[in-house]
Formats: sequence, structure tokens, C-alpha cells
Amino acid sequence: MKAVISSKWFVTLILCLFLAGFLYGQENSDTSLSKEKQCILVYLSQPDVVEKFGKISDAIWSYAELGLQEFKSSALLIKTLEAEGFSVEKGLAGMPTCFVATYGSGKPVVGILGEYDALPMLSQKARHPKQEPLVEGAPGHGCGHNLMGTAVSAAAIAVKKAMETHDIKGTIKVFGSPAEEILVSRPYMVKAGLFDDVDVVINNHTSSGFSTSYGVRGSAVYSVIYSFTGKTAHSAAAPWSGRSALDAVEIMNVSTNYLREHLHYAYRMHYVILEGGEAPNVVPDQASVWYFLRNTDEQMEDMYERVLNCAKGAAPATGTELSDVRVIAAVHQSHANKALAELMYKNIKLVGMPEWTQEEHEFAKALQKELGRAEKGMPKEVGTLGKPAAVFTGGASSDHGDVTLIAPTATIRFPGIVPGAIGHHWSTVAGNYGSSAWKGLNAGAKAMAATAIDLLTLPDELQKIREEFEEHSKQHPYKSFLPEGTQPPLDINEELMKKYRPLMEKYYSDM
Repeated sequence: MKAVISSKWFVTLILCLFLAGFLYGQENSDTSLSKEKQCILVYLSQPDVVEKFGKISDAIWSYAELGLQEFKSSALLIKTLEAEGFSVEKGLAGMPTCFVATYGSGKPVVGILGEYDALPMLSQKARHPKQEPLVEGAPGHGCGHNLMGTAVSAAAIAVKKAMETHDIKGTIKVFGSPAEEILVSRPYMVKAGLFDDVDVVINNHTSSGFSTSYGVRGSAVYSVIYSFTGKTAHSAAAPWSGRSALDAVEIMNVSTNYLREHLHYAYRMHYVILEGGEAPNVVPDQASVWYFLRNTDEQMEDMYERVLNCAKGAAPATGTELSDVRVIAAVHQSHANKALAELMYKNIKLVGMPEWTQEEHEFAKALQKELGRAEKGMPKEVGTLGKPAAVFTGGASSDHGDVTLIAPTATIRFPGIVPGAIGHHWSTVAGNYGSSAWKGLNAGAKAMAATAIDLLTLPDELQKIREEFEEHSKQHPYKSFLPEGTQPPLDINEELMKKYRPLMEKYYSDM
């Protein structure tokens, strides 16, 4: 009687044999394919697994929840991890959508950071190469966090399966980190002690390529709301009786714009007026402005004080009161560990760039044409190992910078964005959904999982990473930029989500 072999078992066997032959033959990688690493790569290569996590990512894309309002997004990731046997602590560090999912016990403890918040004003139809919102004015995933939170979950689950199958000792932790787009969660998570037992941390981000880097990168940030209180009056009949809080905001902005000339060239400074009155015939007695102040770690606190002085000066100049200075977030630059980045890069080369279909290339070219970019399609080769810039001139920021100063950390950037798409823009939202996005997140999950396996099974590599971190920490001891008593701003996006969620619900891709 012939043995009956299930189709699923047969597919897994074929994938296993294929990956063993293919990955051992990679010319550009000196990473051997251990049985533990083969286990995670085979699992993540199964078509039903690719589809499962792809659909989770698409669902989070459709929810498009702003920072600290990611109730459906975090719940879906928690449900996915709990179903695979992770224990999950929820509502941590004063944030309802913050969680930590854990599997295993003892040392080493490997952490993976996950994000899942969207950005305001970026609603866009999926896989559509021209700007066309789903809901006019609503949020959208313009930075790929729908892919990132999902890729992290896929990676952690793959690592758990390898730990079970091959009796690997140690602990894997997923740090569900809300509100990265407003740079909130990680400083509060650090303050709450959530990373105290972690030996090493894997971060990730979407990209138009597949790479990693080391050294000090990105800008430190203070995110601050300055509020002024004045006195109302009839704008025409008796304006002299009023004191305009809006005038104070505008004079503060004039002062900071003159200040720009005297700030070090590494700075960035931008603001939006949140409140400035409700009718022009009433002198506004309340006004507020929200600033992002960016600079190097060394210059950040001085810049904050100088901008604060601009606010303080605007109040007596207008006869108003600087009634509140609310620090929303305060984060450090990223200090990426070189030894960890080098280990990640070996695994990036091991995994390689996904194979894109002609249809995926054509969508990318159509989007690139719309943006006036070179029509090259999807990326074809992995990038190089990035080194620190000779001169830092400023740039974007991430709140994982604080984590890099308390545990060795580096970032895997995986190909979830069409080359030429613009960050925090509808073009990124358009491409973070569907087949090419699924392949990108899957490649990122493989590289993260393979790196985690190395960290759990190669103690010499972990020791080298830790030694570099300890030496770096002597010159860069951690000190939180958060003022004493600062709390997570749970209200910051509440009204926007109340406005748009009912309009967005009919587009949800529920799991």
C-alpha cells in the first residue's frame, strides 16, 4: 500500500530542500544555514504564511489609526501573537495600545520593536498610482508601519517555532510600540523599565531597498505645544480692551524664525498652529502652537531653552500669559551598534531581494512616472552596509533612539516602499498594500528572524555586540530628555480619530 503524503507536508519538504540548496550557494554570504535558521526560513517561505501576514498588514493599513488610538491595530497583532503561544502584557507604560509579547525564559533576551500607527491627511486608494483618497482628509499609512508591526510579529513567531523545534534557550520579546509618528512611546517604555532585562534589540523600518547601517543617525527631538492665554474683546468696537493670544503665537513664530540664523546647521524646526481663535470679530483669548525641534543629542537641550525663551518673550510683548508648555515627546538620536548591523547585513544578503512580478514592476513604474522619478520599477539588489556620514546635517527622527542608548540596537530596512515614493505622502500609502508589500515585509521578517536566531545561538556574536555597546555607553550614558512628570499625551489624536473612524470603517479589511 502506497504511503499517503499530505500536500502541505510535501510543499514544506520541497521548500526545505530548495532553500537548503539555494542559501548554501549564496556567493555573497558567509552565513552558514544552520538547522535552526533553515527552520525559520522554511516556515516564512510557505505561501499560506506569506498570505496570512500579508492580510494582517493590509488590515492594519485599512484601519490607519493615529498614534495612541491604534486600538484595532494593536488588538490584531496581540491576537496573532497570543494564538501562537506568546504571553502578552497590555496597556503598558501608561499607554492603552502599548504591549509586550514574550516567549521563552532566561538569557539571552532578544527584543524586536514593532510600530503600527498611521499619519494624518494621507488617505489614499491602494495600488493606485495617482492621488485619490479613500476618505478625504483621513489618515493613511505613509511610513509603512502596517508592514513593520506585522513583519515583527511574523519574525517572532518564526523564531518561536525554531526555539520549540530545536530546544533553543532564551527569550524573544515583541515590543508593541504605539505613536512612533509623534515620537512618543519608547522614552516612556524605557522609563517604565520595559527594556531592563533585554540583552539586544532588533529594530526595523520600511524602505525602498534592503539594508542596514551603523553609527549615530537621525535627529534628536523635542515635541512641544506652547499655549498662550489672553483676553477677548470686540475686534472692531474695542480691540484695545483685548489681548490676543494669537498675536503671541505669531510673535513667537517670528522670533524662532529669526533664531534659525543662529542655530547650528544640524537643526530642523517646524510648527503648526493648533488653535488661534474661532471668529475674526472676537479677539482670541486662547492660542497654541506645536513645535518639533530637532538637533544632535549634544545641542538639543540648548536649542529647547532658546525656543522656550522665544515663547516667554512673546507673552509680555502682547500682554498675554504663556499658560502652558507641554512636552509631548523628547527623544535621542539613534546610536546603531556596528557589530549588530554587520550581523544583520549577513542575513540580509542571505535572504536577498524578493522576486517581483511584471505587474509589480509596472505599478512601480506608473507611480514613479506620476512623481516625475526615474521609471525603474522595484529594487533589484540589496544595498550596502551603511556607514555614518562624515558630517551630520540633520534629518528625520525615531523614538527608538532612546532604546539604542540602553541596549545594543540596529535597524533592518526592508523593501516595502516603491523606489521614488515620498515618505509621509500619498505615494507611500498607495504602495504599502498588496502583493509587493507582502513580499517586502516577508523579506524583512526573514532577516529579523535569522538575526534573532544568531543572537540566541551564537554567544560569541552576542558578546561582541555587548562589548561594543558597553564601550560606547561610557561616552554616551543615557539620560532621558523627558521633563519630570511628563505623561503620554493620550488625547493628542483622539478628536481626529473620532471624526474619521466612522467614515473609514466601511473600508476596513477585518481579519
